[in-house]
Order: sequence, then C-alpha cells, then structure tokens
Amino acid sequence: MSVSYRQPGVVLTDRRFTVPLDHADPRGETIGLYAREVVASEKADQDLPWLLYLQGGPGFGANRFIGRPAWLGRALKEFRVLLLDQRGTGHSTPANRQTLPLRGGPAEQADYLTHFRADSIVRDCELIRREITGGAPWTVLGQSFGGFCTLTYLSLAPEGLAAALITGGLPALDAHADDVYRAAYPRMERKVAAHYARYPQDVERVRRIADHLLHHEVTLPNGHRLTVEAFQTLGILLGGGEGSHRLHHLLEEAFVPTPDGPALSDAFQEEMQNHLSFAGHPLYALVHEAVYGQDSRPTAWAAERVRAEFPQFDAAKTLTGDGPLLLTGETIHPWMFDTDPALRPLRETAELLAARTDWPPLYDAARLAANEVPVAAAVYHDDLYVDTAHSLDTARAVRGLRTWVTDEFEHDGVRAGGPRVLDRLLALVRDEV
Repeated sequence: MSVSYRQPGVVLTDRRFTVPLDHADPRGETIGLYAREVVASEKADQDLPWLLYLQGGPGFGANRFIGRPAWLGRALKEFRVLLLDQRGTGHSTPANRQTLPLRGGPAEQADYLTHFRADSIVRDCELIRREITGGAPWTVLGQSFGGFCTLTYLSLAPEGLAAALITGGLPALDAHADDVYRAAYPRMERKVAAHYARYPQDVERVRRIADHLLHHEVTLPNGHRLTVEAFQTLGILLGGGEGSHRLHHLLEEAFVPTPDGPALSDAFQEEMQNHLSFAGHPLYALVHEAVYGQDSRPTAWAAERVRAEFPQFDAAKTLTGDGPLLLTGETIHPWMFDTDPALRPLRETAELLAARTDWPPLYDAARLAANEVPVAAAVYHDDLYVDTAHSLDTARAVRGLRTWVTDEFEHDGVRAGGPRVLDRLLALVRDEV
C-alpha cells in the first residue's frame, strides 16, 4: 500500500516493489525495493512525465530531500520524480554485516552480492517502470555511479528511456579496475597539491597528524582503528566543491594539550569516524571494485595493488623527509576490513568478491554505437572520482551523446549547481542549445 504525505512544496509517496534477486530466475527468491515519489504540491493531480533518479555510490540510498533543494526543484517544474533506493540500500532489503549472515557463510554472501551491480539495478528499474508509468518510457538522471547504471540502461533496455542525463558518471567501457586506479592516483596528487596551494598551513598539520598515528595506536569512539592509511583517505573530500574548505577546518582542530602531551582531540576523532565508517553504506566497500568487473580477470584489490606503483603516497617514506604528505580518495583497500568494525565480519566475503573471475559485461558497445536515445552528460574537468579522459572516450563511443565539459563544478555539481546543471542537460537532449 502506498502512503502519501507532505513536506514544504511537495507531495511524497512511499512506494515498495518486489523484484527477483536474480533476474535470470524470475520465479526464484525475491527482494524488496523502496522508492520515494516526489511531485510539486501544485502539480500533484496532473499527469506528468516521470524522471527516475539513480544515486551515486555504489551502496547509498537516494537523497532524503526536504522540500525542493538542489536539482530537484528544477525537475519538479515538469516531472514526477522517483528517488530509488537501489537494491541493498536505504529502505530496500538491506545488505550489511547484520543481514548478510542470513545468506550463510562468506561464499554464499559473495554469491548473493554478485546481484548488486548495475545490470541488476537496471532490470529492477525496468520492472518498476512498467508498474508505475503504464509502460511509457521515462527520463533517467544518473549521478556518478548512477551514471554508470544509466550507461548500462542504454546497453540493456534503451526502449525504457525517453532521455538519459548523466552527471559525473561516464565510465570507461572496457577498462579494468587497474586502469581506473592508474588514472586516479595522479589525479589525486593534483587535487592534494591544489589544496596545499590554497591552505599551505595544512602541509605541516597533515604531517603532524600522520606522524602521531605512526607512533600511537588510536581507536576512535566507534571502535574504528585510525591508522595513517585511514587518515590519508580523507582526500576523498577533495572531490566536492566545498571539500578543500571542509578538510581545512577539520585539520584545524586536530590536537589538544593533555597531561600526557598532545593528543588527537575528541572533536577531531568524532569527525574522523563520521568520515571513515562504512556502517551506513557497507556495499560501497564490498562491491566498489566489482562495478568495474566485466571479464575473467579478478579485480584483486586493484586500488591497493596499483597504489604500490606510486611510492609518493607512502606516508612513512614521506615523513623521513620534509615534503608534503599525499592523501588518497575513493579507493577501497583490504585493510579497511580490519580497521572498520562495520566491515570486519565481511572480510572473507570481500576477499571472495575480489578473486571472482566470472563477471558478465555491463556495457554493449555495439548497441551504444547505434544508440537512438537522447543522451547528455556533464563531464567535470579533472573530476576526482571519474577520469575525464575515460569519460570523453566513452562519450565518443555512444551515438548522439552530447557532453558539457566544465570546470565550474566538482563531482557534486548536480548538488552544488543543480538547477543550472539540469537545465543545461535538458537543453542538450532537446536540441535547444
């Protein structure tokens, strides 16, 4: 049963769906999906076209908006919007350290999680679409990993799409995870250099924190072990428009004096556990590299292996000199399944996923080359999370795809500049610019 209620300027309706765990076995086990329908209050009774929003991730539920912020206000001028909690996230059937043991041991858990990639998400969307639109195609807005899913949608079921809008989410069609991270570490180095150029005082602050962590065992209030490698992952903040400023403010309050000497402050530790914990989004860690798996090669902890090719990220070596310490971002490492209490019970499951060699393809190059769906993509210049060169190569491989390449926004442009970004993409798919 659907339940409707109001927030400022909008009417919301909770929708629930049942879909097969494995779409190749439609009569087999099922899981639940949750989505929130949003419509402008003044248009609640109108027959509007649908826009499906696919959240970034993997492993995050859809945004919980209040009212009409970011891109949503622009979308509600003409669409009825569906905010989908992709399988395993939000109010959909959860997949985490508490629920996965219901599947059995690590092998059964890993087999279960193979069904949580873009291909399964797209097939979920197609079942949902037929139920709520009466079979009419809808427009999809895919942010980051949601853009990956949109490209899979164009490969598997383009007949379901009236138009496709992608923000910061055009992946390489055939790159292995190793290729993704070989492109990522130099990009990360540039982002860190830009941060230090803006806040030169942070060079010494970062070195001091890292040196403290190399010589002291620090356990955060939630049980997370704060290692120097974990601290370095704060570089993920640099992918957002306000990230450099947020990082700077976090570093400002790292230490307090104590009777035993300087110690990491409670406020700093509280912020660190909020940034580091995967308790609210464990799928991000479990299937992050699996979203790049498409052939017989295992992902095999690609980010960890490739990092060894970039010794400038080695904190211990850096601290023997006087140079700036580099940070990392959006990489998943095996040690995270030891340091994070939300991931520790899933370490063996993660190892099995990393070793897997039977990933099916996610993209159909021939079908994309013959694409007839209007597609527009915002490509952010030097995007921290998605390589710009990979995105532009893919854009050239999709027939009719129009790009808007901009350095005005970082990866979170659809949030920071939502109305303008969505306006631009809609104009591109409609040939209005």
